[in-house]
Amino acid sequence: MTTGRTSLQVTRGYERTYDGQQRQHVTAESGRAPIAMIDTLAGTAIARLPLVAIDCPDPGALARFYGAMLDWKIDFSAGRASVCPEDGQCIAFHRVADYTPPTWPTQERPKQMHLDMLVDDLDAAEEAVIDLGATKHSDQPGTSYRVFLDPAGHPFCLCLE
Repeated sequence: MTTGRTSLQVTRGYERTYDGQQRQHVTAESGRAPIAMIDTLAGTAIARLPLVAIDCPDPGALARFYGAMLDWKIDFSAGRASVCPEDGQCIAFHRVADYTPPTWPTQERPKQMHLDMLVDDLDAAEEAVIDLGATKHSDQPGTSYRVFLDPAGHPFCLCLE
């Protein structure tokens, strides 16, 4: 590889780690010393994300809402609840004593996060989530998605793929 006046030599090496995973080394040299070195475990993440936790005043109510909307299994425990698909990440709900919902789109109390759900039919999905207890937000900035508030006031979007 040539960059300007400097010729770089790129070498790749692989080795097995103690647990059988493959480690890749990539080194770029300019003839004098390595100028870039990458050392990664192929297919290994630093962390895993088993769930997203959402603060709310009533974890059971929010779990029932999202469980019904997503058709996921609901699990209850003291002060917490969660919804999980057969495989994949879960959404957990944690009780917060003095919870106050975000004020989207104003920044008086920022939303900090929201969930986007993919749907095939916006109108049918809108009717279904409202029947479950969602509120359609008055501010609808897009045409391929709609903004709602869950029963605890968290914004979420129903989006066309």
